[in-house]
Amino acid sequence: MIQSEVLHVDGPAGPVARAGAQPRRPQVSFEFFPPKTDEAEASLWRAMKRLEPLGPSFVSVTHGAGGTTRERTYRTAVRVLEETRLEPAAHITCVDATRDQVRDLLCDYWIAGVRHVVAIRGDRPGVIGGAYQPPPDGYANATELVCAITDVAPFDVTVACYPEKHPESPSLDHDIDVLKAKVDAGATRAISQMFFDVAAFLRFEERVRRAGIFIPIVPGVMPVTNVAGLMRMASQCGATAPRWLVKHLDGLDEDPDTRRLVAVTLAAEMCASLREHGFDDFHFYTLNRADLVFAICQMLGARAGSVASD
Repeated sequence: MIQSEVLHVDGPAGPVARAGAQPRRPQVSFEFFPPKTDEAEASLWRAMKRLEPLGPSFVSVTHGAGGTTRERTYRTAVRVLEETRLEPAAHITCVDATRDQVRDLLCDYWIAGVRHVVAIRGDRPGVIGGAYQPPPDGYANATELVCAITDVAPFDVTVACYPEKHPESPSLDHDIDVLKAKVDAGATRAISQMFFDVAAFLRFEERVRRAGIFIPIVPGVMPVTNVAGLMRMASQCGATAPRWLVKHLDGLDEDPDTRRLVAVTLAAEMCASLREHGFDDFHFYTLNRADLVFAICQMLGARAGSVASD
């Protein structure tokens, strides 16, 4: 079991405690992406309805790479607001949008009743992880975007963080400086890029606190069912794919049922380890499927109808 020194810091977001903290009922949130077809839309809403009874803090709705789903993101987020009891968090990116277009979109969200947005820089069209080029009269980075969002209205603003360094960043210290700038601009929460190395995440979170950043840092959890997908996703976002994780999935390409059982078990064990270190908020990248995430939440204790403990 990974050991970490106890860290207790009083900051603007309240006490931040690590190992030894009394856990509360896990709080969960889920990421979905807007569908492209009628069939995909039906699948999305089945997944959302399946996860709704778990009482998530919010559900985020992404943009496609290059900002390609802006209108579908808007329609999906508004439908969540109108047809469910869930709180939508709409992704806003800098990619392929002028400042005026971003402002208009934010105004539309506010008028529709959406009060939570996820501000990320995004990837340039067609090149996930490629060097970013700001659009003409657009925002250069997520910090500028957060400033623009909070200037329009008092949104709840979630941002991204990178436990093992953003692929384009010169150093983890630089990443932490960027996160602090986003917090100073008005960010209220950070969700981590997916990761599989718990020790690396704990080291990152500890450095963040020592840098004077006290907003919630929410682990981003991605259940992985095959080695090829794991390696592809890890290379795109700069995450480490531990050898032990690859070994657990190796040789199961033709055995989907076992792969799914292994994926649920490994993700639940990772969450349990984080719980032992005082974390009780988790954000799940669902890929618009409910079954694996629902099972992980069941094992984690975030069950439908369960009551939060004092």
